[in-house]
Amino acid sequence: MDSKAGEKLVEEACKIIMEEVVQKADDVTEKVCEWQAPEKLKQILDLEMRDTGESHQKILQLCRDVIKYSVKTNHPRFFNQLYAGIDYYSLVARFITEALNPSVYTYEVSPVFLLVEEAVIKKMIEFIGWEEGDGIFNPGGSVSNMYAMNLARYKFCPEIKEKGLSGLPRLVLFASEECHYSMKKAASFLGIGTENVYFIKTDERGKMIPEELEKQVQRARKEGSAPFLVCATAGTTVLGAFDPLDKIADICEKHGLWLHVDASWGGSALISRKHRRLLHGIHRADSVAWNPHKMLLAGIQCCALLVKDNSGLLKKCYSAEAAYLFQQDKFYDVSYDTGDKSIQCSRRPDAFKFWLMWKALGTTGLEERVNRALALARYLVEEIKKREGFQLILEPEYANVCFWYIPPSLRKMEDGPEFWQKLHQVAPIIKERMMKKGSMMLGYQPHWGKVNFFRQVVISPQVSREDMDFLLDEIELLAKDL
Repeated sequence: MDSKAGEKLVEEACKIIMEEVVQKADDVTEKVCEWQAPEKLKQILDLEMRDTGESHQKILQLCRDVIKYSVKTNHPRFFNQLYAGIDYYSLVARFITEALNPSVYTYEVSPVFLLVEEAVIKKMIEFIGWEEGDGIFNPGGSVSNMYAMNLARYKFCPEIKEKGLSGLPRLVLFASEECHYSMKKAASFLGIGTENVYFIKTDERGKMIPEELEKQVQRARKEGSAPFLVCATAGTTVLGAFDPLDKIADICEKHGLWLHVDASWGGSALISRKHRRLLHGIHRADSVAWNPHKMLLAGIQCCALLVKDNSGLLKKCYSAEAAYLFQQDKFYDVSYDTGDKSIQCSRRPDAFKFWLMWKALGTTGLEERVNRALALARYLVEEIKKREGFQLILEPEYANVCFWYIPPSLRKMEDGPEFWQKLHQVAPIIKERMMKKGSMMLGYQPHWGKVNFFRQVVISPQVSREDMDFLLDEIELLAKDL
C-alpha cells in the first residue's frame, strides 16, 4: 500500500469510528449489543484470510461490521463488567499511542512515556500514603498480583531467582475466600501450587476474618510450612467487599509476612475523600495492585503494581541485564531505563492515558467521578427496596449492587428447595432476553451457596438515575411471563 492510500484509509476509518462509536457512545436508543450466535457471526464477518488482499471498500465494510457486532461497552446501559463508559481524554491518548507505536523499556526509544509513567506512579503512591516507593504498569490486575506474589517470594528467599525451587521449604500464602481467581492462577504459574494457597473464611459481607487468618498462619507453621505472603482484597469482584486492612497488617507484622492488597477494583476509592476510608490501613501494605481502567475509566488496560520498597527490589527480582538493550555506558542517566523491572520486553505506555485524563479532569474531577458512581449505586439500592419482587443480597459499601428478581409466579411460593431451584433459573433467562433484545447487559452468578443473582455495577459518568430506573423496569418487562 502506498502512503496516500494508507492515509485515505486511516481518514475514512477514523470517520467511521467517530460516527459509529464515539458519537453514539451515550445514545440510549442504540443497542448495547447486536447478538448473533457464533456460527452465524462467523459467516457475517467472513473471517477467512486469503492469498490476495481485499479491496479498500471491503476493509472499510469490515470495520463497520466489527463495530456493529461488538458489544458497546461505552453504552450507558452496559453494566456487565467492572469497566464501562467512555472517557474522551483517555481515548485521545490511546489514539496517540496507537499511532506512535512505542515500547516502554528504555528512555532512548520512549522518553515521554517513561517520564509519564514515573510521574503517575509517584502520584498513585502518594494516595496510598507511602512516603516513597516503586512501581510498574502491567497488562492486567492478574499480572500485577502475580508480580506481587513472586516479589514477596523473592524477598523471602532471594536465592530462588538463580537456584530455582529445589531445596525450598513448602511455601504457603493466604488469601480470602472472596479473592480474585488470579491468586490461584499465580500460585500455579509460579510453581507454588494451588494447594498451598490457604483460603481464609469471610464474614457475611465477604470480608476476610482476621482471627481466621491468625489461625491459618499458626496452622501452617505447625505443619512445618513457610508462610510468606498474605493477599488482602480491597473491593471483591462480586460483593465489592473491603478486607479489614489494619487488622490484617497487624498479623502480617507479627509473623513477618508480606502484605499485598489487591485493590484492582477498589483502589480508585482512594481518590475520594469521602470514600477512601474503605481502604483504611492500605499504607501498611508492602504492595498494591490498582487498576485505573475500572472505576476511573482510563481505558483497558491500565493497571499498576505499586511497591513500598524503594531499594530497587523490583529490578533485583526481575532484571536480566540484557546488554543489547540496557547498556550502562549510554550518554544519559540510565536509571530512566526502567524496562528491566518488568517480565516483559515490549510494553505498552498504559500510564499515558491515565495521565492525560488526570491532567484534563484534575484530582477533583476524578474524585467526582467516584462519588457520583457510588451515589448512583445508593440510589439504585433505595429503588430496589421500594419495588415488589426485588430483593437485595446485602447492603453494598461500594458500587456492586447484588439482588434477586423474584417473578410473580414465585412470590407466594414457600421458601424451600423447589423455590430456590426455580429462582436459580430466572436470571439466566432474563440475561438471554436482554442480550437478544440488545436493551442492556447485566451480569449474574451463583455465589457461596446463593442461587443466581444479578450484580449491577455503576461506573460510567454517562449513567443517570433514568438508566437505573430503566434497569429495574426492563427486568420486570423481560420477566413478566416467568
